[in-house]
Amino acid sequence: MSVKASHRISVLGKEITVKSSASFEHVREVEALVNRKLAEAQASVPVVGDPQVPIILALMNLAESCISLSRELEEKGQADKEVMSRLVKRIDSALP
Repeated sequence: MSVKASHRISVLGKEITVKSSASFEHVREVEALVNRKLAEAQASVPVVGDPQVPIILALMNLAESCISLSRELEEKGQADKEVMSRLVKRIDSALP
């Protein structure tokens, strides 16, 4: 089991402590991505209105990216399996 360390991060101007087994650099990278996506979402909606809308938009954008990358990885894995299967068949047919 990996050890979780405490990390201080700032999101939406609020400092919080999170626990993660990831490296300090990785946590900072995640923090930067979250803040960047929130800023992009805030810039895309009117200043007046529900302050939760930019947060919801940022979450939707991150979830969409995550799902797309998961599907892409799954498709690549399936394609790799098919290539390996063909190679094994070729090797088997070449053996006496």
